[in-house]
Amino acid sequence: MEVAKELSPVIRSDGGDSGPANLKSVYEKVSMLVSGNAVVVFTISGCCMCHVVKQLLFGLGVGPTVVELDRDSSGRDIHALLFRLGGGGQPVPAVFVGGKFLGGIEAVMACHINGTLVPLLKEAGALWL
Repeated sequence: MEVAKELSPVIRSDGGDSGPANLKSVYEKVSMLVSGNAVVVFTISGCCMCHVVKQLLFGLGVGPTVVELDRDSSGRDIHALLFRLGGGGQPVPAVFVGGKFLGGIEAVMACHINGTLVPLLKEAGALWL
């Protein structure tokens, strides 16, 4: 079972899209951010599920890069991209580990409960112990 998935299928290979006009530039921004950091969490300030994911990661000893979409100039467009990536489900929290989309609260908690989260974090370089 593949736990994480690539970001690239969100945009058609011809560069076209049916969403926001700047989806490709937003995709590039998100892609650079998630490829340059071991763990990235996209959140909305005040969201309780976002808080839970951040606290879990902090509790495990991970220092994720956190992007609060309601405080980011590209937040609305990133939110739209994450909505497409998540297949139309709740777009936040959105967790990327090792440059790949892990998922939201359900996926992160499932990985934590079944014991696969810590190995993923170690493989991504987010944990050393």
